[in-house]
Amino acid sequence: MSIAAQFSDLYGYEPAGVWAAPGRVNLIGEYTDFNEGFVLPLALPHTAVAAVAKRDDGVLRLHSADIDAPVAELRVDELTPLSKYGQGGWAAYPAGVVWALRDAGHAVTGADIHLASTVPTGAGLSSSAALEVVTAYALNDLFGLGLTTPELAVLAQRAENVFVGVPCGVMDQMASACGQEGHALHLDCRDLSIRQVPFDLADEGLQLLVVDTRVKHELGDGAYAERRAGCEEGARVLGVSHLRDVPYAGLDDALATLERAEVDEKVVRYVRHIVSDDHRVERVIELLDAGDVRGIGPVLNEGHVSLRDDLRISCPELDLVVSTAVASGAVGARMTGGGFGGSAVVLVEAGDVDAVTKSVLAAFEGAGFTAPRVFAAVPSAGARRLG
Repeated sequence: MSIAAQFSDLYGYEPAGVWAAPGRVNLIGEYTDFNEGFVLPLALPHTAVAAVAKRDDGVLRLHSADIDAPVAELRVDELTPLSKYGQGGWAAYPAGVVWALRDAGHAVTGADIHLASTVPTGAGLSSSAALEVVTAYALNDLFGLGLTTPELAVLAQRAENVFVGVPCGVMDQMASACGQEGHALHLDCRDLSIRQVPFDLADEGLQLLVVDTRVKHELGDGAYAERRAGCEEGARVLGVSHLRDVPYAGLDDALATLERAEVDEKVVRYVRHIVSDDHRVERVIELLDAGDVRGIGPVLNEGHVSLRDDLRISCPELDLVVSTAVASGAVGARMTGGGFGGSAVVLVEAGDVDAVTKSVLAAFEGAGFTAPRVFAAVPSAGARRLG
């Protein structure tokens, strides 16, 4: 049954339309977004889909085909940050978007929303951003708000930051809103300028695999916020507004300044990761512009070491994916996303996909880990109306 038909069964009338927004996987540039740095994500074919109709009576009704729960019925004028629907659970994300739109002065007077998603949850693939962006995109259409996709992404980020209480950067929402088929999204997180970078791996005889370790992560558990606070402390000690302002050529001097200031050693590690990962994004862009797609493999490997040793957000399962894949002939690999579980990306020759996948599966079985989910990451379209 289509999602539109499900909506009709649920609410007793037909939706005004159906919209979709994808999850994302990040090729390179981790934790750099809230430091106003650079990232290079790509939208996935996995999407959150919403059948929606507007209301004018101040009622917001939310339902998910993926959750065994009744329709949640709320009043839009009673939505407040960190309230019942701002403290976890899937409904916080669409409810937060309605709150963010209204808080920004947009006359959203209610809606009936039915959602379904194929974006794996807890896998570091931005399932929450997909829910936020599809809601924002649909309401923008239905209420004629006239907002651009980057503006919708920023409002969706605010919903997650303020309403849900997760201090994420804007990368996830921008990738979901602005992704383009066959391209990676080069995003400057300071001015939100974007560039679509051609990333057609099939033409190069390559595939990008996502390996979902099935180890669930929760960015709201404090570890993400602690690292963000550490980056902010590093920037303060170095006298810059954000770590993006520390040039890679000046990294050694910056680290020496931090050590003289006797900051916590973890702040030194965080700064080293952020500045070097911004540089890695620039290196990958240069390689892709030069047509050297295979050349990005070693940069991915370096990125994983930095995430594992400096930011310390990896886990045994992620490390096993990366080490096994590289040993089995992968061009490069690294963990991706917020860490503490979730997924890794593996760049591999198309002819080696089966061998690398089998090696990873065998390594997980040998370690006594739950078998991971492996699928191809195909650069896909961003938010859009389906019908």
